[in-house]
Amino acid sequence: MKRFIDTNVIAYAYDGRDRQKQQRALAVLRQCDIAGNGVVSTQVLQELFVVLTRKLCVEPVQARTAVHLISRFETVATTPTLVHAAIDTSILERLSLWDAMMVEAAAAAKCAELLTEDLQAGRRLRNVTVVNPFAGPLGGGFG
Repeated sequence: MKRFIDTNVIAYAYDGRDRQKQQRALAVLRQCDIAGNGVVSTQVLQELFVVLTRKLCVEPVQARTAVHLISRFETVATTPTLVHAAIDTSILERLSLWDAMMVEAAAAAKCAELLTEDLQAGRRLRNVTVVNPFAGPLGGGFG
């Protein structure tokens, strides 16, 4: 079962201010890496660099290394078709365009789950179930 990993989950792995979330994020990334079922998008890679350098004050060279490591996961490229689908999903589901882009990227990769804390857990969008990896026990060996 493929799992799309939102930027916030990855960023928590680099953020030592909340040790519990950091440990959970690391466990999620480790499990997805071991299982070979983690998926990200070019949007996630871009956002990760910005979050690490601007919000978490990680040196740009270290942030580049983090992005390189995360890009080992299957990566969905942003295309005009994906943007158009995300605009439609944004309108129909009343989501921000950025959240709709994640949903569409997850759907394009045929992910069963979207791991994020930014959307309502349990919600199904485009045949993808939203899972908050920081709320309660998870399947697939997390936490």
